[in-house]
Amino acid sequence: MSERTLTGTGATPRANVGTVVWYRPESALDDAEDVPTVDPDERSAEHERFEAARDQAREELEAERDQTAERVGEEEASVFDAHIQFLDDPQIDDGVASEIDDGTPAEYAVRDAFAGPIEQFEGMDDRMAERADDLRDVRDRLVRLLTDGERVDLSALPEGAVVLAERLTPSDTAQLDPDRVAGFATVTGGRTSHAAIFARSLALPAVVGVGPDLESIEEGATVIVDGETGELVVDPSQERLDALDTGPDVEVTHERVETTDGREIEVAANVGRSVELEGAVEQGADGIGLYRTEFLFLDREEPPSEEEQYEAYVEALEAFPEGRVVVRTLDIGGDKQIPYLDLPEEENPFLGERGIRRSLAPDADLFETQLRALLRAAADADGGTLSVMFPLVSTVDELEAALDAVDEVAADLDDEGVAYTVPELGVMVETPGAVFMADEFAARVDFLSIGTNDLAQYVMAAARENEHVAHLHDPLHPPVLRAIARSVEAAHDNDAWIGMCGEMAGSPELTELLVGLGLDELSMSAVTIPAVKENVSTLDHERATDVAARALNAVTRGDVTNIIEDQ
Repeated sequence: MSERTLTGTGATPRANVGTVVWYRPESALDDAEDVPTVDPDERSAEHERFEAARDQAREELEAERDQTAERVGEEEASVFDAHIQFLDDPQIDDGVASEIDDGTPAEYAVRDAFAGPIEQFEGMDDRMAERADDLRDVRDRLVRLLTDGERVDLSALPEGAVVLAERLTPSDTAQLDPDRVAGFATVTGGRTSHAAIFARSLALPAVVGVGPDLESIEEGATVIVDGETGELVVDPSQERLDALDTGPDVEVTHERVETTDGREIEVAANVGRSVELEGAVEQGADGIGLYRTEFLFLDREEPPSEEEQYEAYVEALEAFPEGRVVVRTLDIGGDKQIPYLDLPEEENPFLGERGIRRSLAPDADLFETQLRALLRAAADADGGTLSVMFPLVSTVDELEAALDAVDEVAADLDDEGVAYTVPELGVMVETPGAVFMADEFAARVDFLSIGTNDLAQYVMAAARENEHVAHLHDPLHPPVLRAIARSVEAAHDNDAWIGMCGEMAGSPELTELLVGLGLDELSMSAVTIPAVKENVSTLDHERATDVAARALNAVTRGDVTNIIEDQ
């Protein structure tokens, strides 16, 4: 058969080739409406069956939680804590009990009681929609136990298997053995799904959200899974197989690196969970260039306390006793929704109330608590330098209001006799407004950090998740490159350092271009750090500057690509 390519969302910068194994867990129940009726004198027994299944499910989940914590990390394992909580959710528990009281067998009662909450989550956006998979996971586990169904053992797949599925639940992905599985791809899902998070933690090639076309791939087919490009190549040609790059095979460097002519470049990691700190250290990160604090606020019923946040920030600082940890203040709205904050439904949330806009208005109390924790952590950590940056700042008024908030928190802590240190302060450059005002921003703060994912979206007016304009959402388009160059110049003219924490920074093939543009720091997923460090140590800064100058004079993306590829 001839080669063909399907596209989805790449979950991890790894690629591999293998043989398709379809994972289609069979439901023990169908959707038929002729559900058996339980006689009144047998309904107490159905309640007991449900309770027994729930107890057994809890035992399974606790065992899987421990296994996942050992293999992947405590943070990823915490999803099973959420599943255990779902077992005791009053809405679901009452729903099952009511169905059984009406004469519905326990397994059908579970199916029907979960239907409403699953539908409710599916109607939400992005990360919250993915909570529906958590509920499905718990539902299917209970139904399996109630019907004595057998569980597919994903840990015993043949070596070199590429798992294809409509979706993979946390329980499914926790079973995958990275030493045997070549990768996986799913019909549904996004970069923040549990499947994608597990893939990155295990450095497992994965493509999620491929869509219904994935169903066209037959069992036993040979496929390449490219988690960097988001491509799934079916029946690849020999030429394609020979050219397959399964990922960087370079030594980890724990020392800081510099170009051959002596310019030091800080290579840091992007993290969102404490479990990722260990991986960042292991991959040789110089520090943390983006600590996404919104992950502290997700998957819970109320915001984290000042003490919880303080401990998380200190933990990050202590992981890098000689490095810098750049913490981004709470960045919610847009594609990041938190139910307990009652975020508004907006027609275009990416152009709405998000980032610093919320911190200075409806979430001012949360912002104050976060700043208190950060200033305390800056003073108390044994090692590490704390830097704090504000997201989605577009005006000087916003920046000055944020700086005033820091001063007010410092004054309060001083009055209370609490030890604190005002950390380095910075601004994320993510909007055209920030680019045009970068000189004013840099005059007021210590550093700038370019978020290329959002910057490309706003400069090119191309939504990140819209496949119809995916070709425009690319930082190599000349307008985006020129926005980056303008921001770098503004920072250096005002004695501020400037970094980049978007996906662009973690592309080893772009390291020379980015160093040539003048960036002082590059921050990325930990898995790409070794390759980027190696590239930095082998390139000449003067030559890189020439490459960047030619790229900035290019007028099309194709011209930019040709300049990069010709090096």
